[in-house]
Amino acid sequence: MKVLRTSLFWLLALFITLLAALPYSEALWAWLFPELDRPLYQQDSFASLALAHLGLVGVSSLLAAAMGISAGVAVTRPAGREFRPLAETLAAVGQTFPPVAVLAVAVPVLGFGQAPALIALVLYGLLPVLQGTLAGMAAVPAGVREVANGVGMSAWQRLWKVELPLAAPVILAGVRTSVIINIGTAAIASTVGVRSLGTPVIIGLSGFNTAWVIQGALTVALMAIVVDRAFERLQKCFTRHAE
Repeated sequence: MKVLRTSLFWLLALFITLLAALPYSEALWAWLFPELDRPLYQQDSFASLALAHLGLVGVSSLLAAAMGISAGVAVTRPAGREFRPLAETLAAVGQTFPPVAVLAVAVPVLGFGQAPALIALVLYGLLPVLQGTLAGMAAVPAGVREVANGVGMSAWQRLWKVELPLAAPVILAGVRTSVIINIGTAAIASTVGVRSLGTPVIIGLSGFNTAWVIQGALTVALMAIVVDRAFERLQKCFTRHAE
């Protein structure tokens, strides 16, 4: 745990240092890409783009988690079991449908901005949460449920006090996967006018500026690693409490 904590600290420090140092690194990028007139992206600060990116991922991930966990719990109850195949199919379709295609359909209806981006990210991040919830609920030992019934717990008490706490580590693993997917996928939100770390990537691709693409991709990748390590630490805490 101490090694994990230290690793997370240094990764976070590296990410913050990168965001702070990028505006002053024009000489480095000019040396790496001498053929480019403007090798450093300076239209927005990388720190503000990172905050916007995190905000977009945070909102979409919260919505995906709320929908995925709710649906996963609902279809494991006796009254909802017959809807499980439908829920899994809809979630699978949501992830297999390309986010770019979702944006192309949503933009004419909702216009440019965060709304179509959120829809695409929620649909794309829903399946891992649903699968994690189903796997977590299935992993709760039948004997534990029988004991809960034996002490007189109601169905809701058994769910909140027994099943969900025991399933939490596996559910969190699904949320972790969903969030990491959305960090990378959120970069395409810049194609519909949303500020994110994908902005230098999209502009760089359209302007054949490889340096800008690398700068945006590097910050997105490092953000994903930091968030993944944070979830790893959180998951270990949940696992320890569930044991």
